[in-house]
Amino acid sequence: MQATETTSPALIEADRLMVVCNSCRYCEGICAVFPAMEMRRSFTAADLRYFANLCHGCGACYDDCQFSPPHEFNVNVPKVMAQVRAESYAHYAWPRAAAKVFEHNGLAVALTAALGVAAFVAGFVAWTDPSVLFGTHTGPGAFYRLMPHNAMVLLFGAAFSYALLALAMGLRNFWRDGKGAEAAAYAAAGHDAATLRYLDGGGAGCQDGDGAESDNRRLFHHLTLYGFLLCLASTTTATLYHYVLGREAPYPWYDVPVVLGTLGGLGLLVGPIGLMREKAKRDPATKATGLVGMETAFVAMLFLTSLSGLALLVLRETPAMGLLLAFHLGVVFALFLTLPYGKFVHGLYRYLALVRYAQERKSGP
Repeated sequence: MQATETTSPALIEADRLMVVCNSCRYCEGICAVFPAMEMRRSFTAADLRYFANLCHGCGACYDDCQFSPPHEFNVNVPKVMAQVRAESYAHYAWPRAAAKVFEHNGLAVALTAALGVAAFVAGFVAWTDPSVLFGTHTGPGAFYRLMPHNAMVLLFGAAFSYALLALAMGLRNFWRDGKGAEAAAYAAAGHDAATLRYLDGGGAGCQDGDGAESDNRRLFHHLTLYGFLLCLASTTTATLYHYVLGREAPYPWYDVPVVLGTLGGLGLLVGPIGLMREKAKRDPATKATGLVGMETAFVAMLFLTSLSGLALLVLRETPAMGLLLAFHLGVVFALFLTLPYGKFVHGLYRYLALVRYAQERKSGP
């Protein structure tokens, strides 16, 4: 690794492991990390961050490696790549200072923001008119009796716009370490990302802590990914309903925004629970420690957004609607706040890493 680059213990260890792996090459058929590694004889810090975002952490290389602990070479690629990957979130984040807030306290900051916004909304309405907060509201515009539509758009539009700007700057920082790519590389990466091609341990599945192999992680990743996309489609459709058709929420249960949101919400309940369960089952030796901030906040906020949204759907015509809507709005605000600094960016960085890998396979590094 080039001595002039900013390094960390994780980057130094990743560099050592890649030298060992590049000499062995036994795991080259498991995932994209090792073929990408084999195109190089030395590794920059940017290369190592690129490898880390190609890695799915399936654990197959750890189980297959003849040099894994207790061997003196102590080769543990999944653990070290997880550490480098988490560091890459902060390294590419914009602004860098904001990433430091989430690095070790991401979940606490997200929950504090969610509860703070929820308490502010509920408290303001209760102070103004308690009958509105605890009343039963039905029909179009019921939600806006708690918070006016324009105020809702201003608050959450500002938070979402900031998240988009920070994400765009982070992606620019990540891609600046790579190279340009042809359209075919973007298409190939899109296919690999949509199918989670490399989340299969080379074909057998990810490794559980007891040595068993399973494809469950890919299933739960799919539920989370496509649940998120369905919820995004629901929000987009509801926005068109409001501004183009002049129809105000809440909508009937059979209407398109509600159907899309319900299906997406179910995916975002089952997917995150499954991912957390699979992570708990993994071999402790392959898991990096101290990553609860950046790693956990996004998954937790997705789950709480889905849970509160589905509860709001079921109880929206009861006196519980006011408090549930306040809590849901707080969680959504916290979700927007954490998007540029948590696990969400890994999906975007992985896609760009796959683009770079597809281009390298065609033209070389």
